[in-house]
Amino acid sequence: MLLVQVILASTRGGRFSERAGRWVLERLETRGDMEIELIDLRDYPLPFFDAAPPARTLRDYPSAEVARFGRTIDRADGFVIVTPEYNHGYSAVLKNAIDHTFVEWRHKPVTFVGWGNVGGARAIEQLRLVTVELEMAPLRHAVHILPDVLVPALRAEEFDPSMLDALTPRLTTMADDLLWWATALQVARASES
Repeated sequence: MLLVQVILASTRGGRFSERAGRWVLERLETRGDMEIELIDLRDYPLPFFDAAPPARTLRDYPSAEVARFGRTIDRADGFVIVTPEYNHGYSAVLKNAIDHTFVEWRHKPVTFVGWGNVGGARAIEQLRLVTVELEMAPLRHAVHILPDVLVPALRAEEFDPSMLDALTPRLTTMADDLLWWATALQVARASES
């Protein structure tokens, strides 16, 4: 079964990514057609990137922390990045994690769940450009959590993932597309070996 990693791309206190990530995780797990793994960047405290480009060094990791993150990402067949939009862009912690690795992402599909004033659209557009440089396949379909859904979910003392269920049709389309690309690219990667 294909392994899809859901990456929480924020480490801030009080972050919404835990809520959005929980919703994505629960909905994708009910499908039964892919294995889902949650990757929380809080669990991978990487140093600020200042090494040689991983596109050149490949899996020659500069530290045990980077090696652990690289091995984790390497296992996946596809990714859902759950990202806030900070100042019209994506989080520094996500950029740092991406910059530490390269071959682990190559030839794999990625899609996004974003939130903010415009549903995280600006952060997602930037991430699509970055993932192309990593030789990934960024997908067209994404889930954008706009303020009319985001604000009540943020204010809820007890978050219920069903608060985001109006977005389930978008998530289903996104997941179907991700599964198709992950299957196709898994076969292509296997033929490279």
